[in-house]
Amino acid sequence: MLQTLPDSGDTWRRVMNESHGSGLAHSPEWFTLIHRAYGHTPLYLTMNDGNGRSGVLPAFVIRRPFFGTVVTSMPFLDSGGPCSRSADTRKMLVEHLIAEARRIGAAQVELRCSERLDIAAQPAEHKVNMILPLPADPDNLWRRFDKQVRNQIRKAERSGLTVEHGGVENLRAFYEAFVVRMRDLGSPPHAPEFLRAVIDAFGGRARIVLVRKGNVTIGALFALVFKDRLVVPWAICLKEYFSLCPNMLLYWETLRSACLEGFQRFDFGRSTRDSGTYRFKAQWGAQEEPLFWYFMSPDRVRPQVTIAAGQRSKAEILGKAWQRLPLALTRSVGPHIRRYLTQ
Repeated sequence: MLQTLPDSGDTWRRVMNESHGSGLAHSPEWFTLIHRAYGHTPLYLTMNDGNGRSGVLPAFVIRRPFFGTVVTSMPFLDSGGPCSRSADTRKMLVEHLIAEARRIGAAQVELRCSERLDIAAQPAEHKVNMILPLPADPDNLWRRFDKQVRNQIRKAERSGLTVEHGGVENLRAFYEAFVVRMRDLGSPPHAPEFLRAVIDAFGGRARIVLVRKGNVTIGALFALVFKDRLVVPWAICLKEYFSLCPNMLLYWETLRSACLEGFQRFDFGRSTRDSGTYRFKAQWGAQEEPLFWYFMSPDRVRPQVTIAAGQRSKAEILGKAWQRLPLALTRSVGPHIRRYLTQ
C-alpha cells in the first residue's frame, strides 16, 4: 500500500483523474517539490483491493522542533485527504495513515478534505474554497458583475495600472511584493526556493500575473492549472496602493485570460467564511465549496477536533508581533519558520 513515488505507475494519475473529489493537492508534483524545497518526508499511500476499487492519499511528515511531529495531507494547500470513488477505500486509507502516524510517533494527523469523511472525528468547517464558474466569452462574465466591481476595475485602469502575464521571469518581482505583504499580514513568507520549485515542477501549468504602477510591482498572483480549473494559491497587493484598486484589475485580467484559455472554473482559494477575503471573492460571483479539516491524535480510538479558539487567538497574537519586525528580518527568518507551518 505504501508507495514512494506517486507517478511511478498509472494508478496515481488514473485515480486522481477519475475521482471527482481530487484537487490540486493530489497532483503528484507536490511529492518531489515539497521534499526538495523543505526536506519534509512524503508519506503517500495507494490502495487497490483487487475489485477495481483504487485510492490514493498524499501526506507529508513534518518534524517540528519543540512542537512534535505532525502528519499532514496536505501542507501549505487548501485540501488533500483520501481520493477514491469508493467510500470504503477512502476510510481504509485514512486508517492506514493514522496507523503510520502512530508508528512514527506523530503527535497529530491533519486531513484537509473537500468531502466529509466517514470517520469518528468531527471536522472544522470554518474554511471554504471560493469557486467561480467561467463562461467562454469574458464579455459575458463582465456583464455579470455589479456596477461597483466594474467601476473599481475602470478606476485601476484610469490610474495607469498595467497587468503582465508570465511565468518564472516574473518570480523575482512577485517575491519582492510577497515578502512585504506577508509581513504586513503577520505571516512568515515561503522561501523563494519553494516557489521556484513549484514553477519547475508544474512547468507551463504555472503562471505569475503582475499588476504595476509604472515600473513598480504593486500586486501579483501565482496560479496553477488543475484539470478544468485555474487555481490561485497565493495573491497579494501592497496596502499603500489599495486606493487605486490594483487587486480588481489584477483579478479581472486573470479571469479574462482564463475565459479565453477555456478554463471552466476559477478557484480563488480558501477563505474563512464571512471574512474580508471571503467577501472580496464573493463580489465576483464566486460560490462556496466546503472544506472539512480534521485534526486528530493517532493514539485515540475515536479522534476528535483539537483546534480551538484559544489556538487561533495565540496565532493572532504572534501575527501582530510579526508585523512589528523589520522587513529584512522577516525575509531572512520567515522561510525557516514557514516550512513548519502546515497551513
